[in-house]
Amino acid sequence: MNKTLIKTLPFAGLALGAVTDLVIPDSELQPPADHPYFLYFLGLLAVVYGILFIASFISAKLDERISYKAPLIAGTAVLITVINLITSKYALLPVLFFPCLDRVFGVFVTDYELLIQCILASGQLLLRGFLAGGILGFLTGILIGFNKKASYWISPFMKFVGPIPPTSWSPLVLSLFTTTYSASVFMVALAVWFPITLMTSSGIQNVNNSYFEVASTLGSGKLNRIFKVAVPAAMPSIFLGIFYATCSAFVTLVTAELLGADAGLGWYLNWEKSMMLYANVYAGLILIAVICTMVITLVFKIKDQVLVWQRGVIKW
Repeated sequence: MNKTLIKTLPFAGLALGAVTDLVIPDSELQPPADHPYFLYFLGLLAVVYGILFIASFISAKLDERISYKAPLIAGTAVLITVINLITSKYALLPVLFFPCLDRVFGVFVTDYELLIQCILASGQLLLRGFLAGGILGFLTGILIGFNKKASYWISPFMKFVGPIPPTSWSPLVLSLFTTTYSASVFMVALAVWFPITLMTSSGIQNVNNSYFEVASTLGSGKLNRIFKVAVPAAMPSIFLGIFYATCSAFVTLVTAELLGADAGLGWYLNWEKSMMLYANVYAGLILIAVICTMVITLVFKIKDQVLVWQRGVIKW
């Protein structure tokens, strides 16, 4: 198939979604939305993709990327159209739990101020927990990987505590910390600590001993061997640990915010569910998925810049 024709597939998918939404009337069972937000969403996607489509004729790299992604984008547009038909047009599922897409996308417009506040609150909690767990996990991993005595005492504790889901500690954590916020930060930190500790220690222990012998022969001190030899050699494993930690942190974040937080995406989901506003719940889930994907993509971009020789070995 011609490459230009392939690149036009998303336009066909988006047009199909728009036509079906305009031609087929909404089910009477579905509460009406204030505006046709689904059409607005399709229009926004068409504009964004149109800009990329035009730019692809200028950039060869973008042309290859757009040609590769075009069928997937078109398929996604068709999938959204099918969901719109099932929920909005024919109401084949219970309307209380499966609202129309107009109402789901409308939440991003009507509730944007609260959503921004929740993103900032969750981001602050996630950053604090990730930094605390990441730094502690990195140092613990170095200690286990570089010191046999420390490994003897710490590894069993790590293997015992680490696999337990961080949220399982909530009854104990709530009694130990004075506020639910600090308890939430601790659980996120715990979720981050284990994978980074495990992958850092594993990476250091798998470094070839000849590297350390050469460094010692050249007069390198212990700290120099750690940060100039062991850590750089273990960086692929460390980044893998950061990837696992990021996924675990997001899962723990949403659950931790159910403990009594007054803001955050997890709190937003729980609050809207208790109010039976499932359009808002789905909007929150979409937002969490987008943010998590963006953060993990950023982690892999940084990895590709730091570990140039491993670019593309692990893809996201």
